[in-house]
Amino acid sequence: MTGTASAPTARTVRARRMRLFGVLFLLLTAQYLLAETSLGAAAVAVAATAAAGSALALCAVVAARAVPRVPVARVRTALRDRARRTAFLPQRDPDAPGRRRPRAPGAPLPTAA
Repeated sequence: MTGTASAPTARTVRARRMRLFGVLFLLLTAQYLLAETSLGAAAVAVAATAAAGSALALCAVVAARAVPRVPVARVRTALRDRARRTAFLPQRDPDAPGRRRPRAPGAPLPTAA
């Protein structure tokens, strides 16, 4: 292989020009739309929001990776201990299947007068 480059054909030159005109047309159209309407301010606001959001996400990822990993056995133990400490509330439906009816109130107990 020698270092000589072949001359571009008329077809490639035409394709390059069409691409250049297409990009130029898109840029001019974007400039017209942004200048004639208030889309410029909206575009800047969206860009600023995206930048702030991505920076916040990056900080969250870095902070999450900095936390040491907790062993699985410790998590299991913590869940078991929490389950033992949990106070069970009475069920709201006393007529549910398998539940006995609550006792009827009896005579009031004598209290100290």
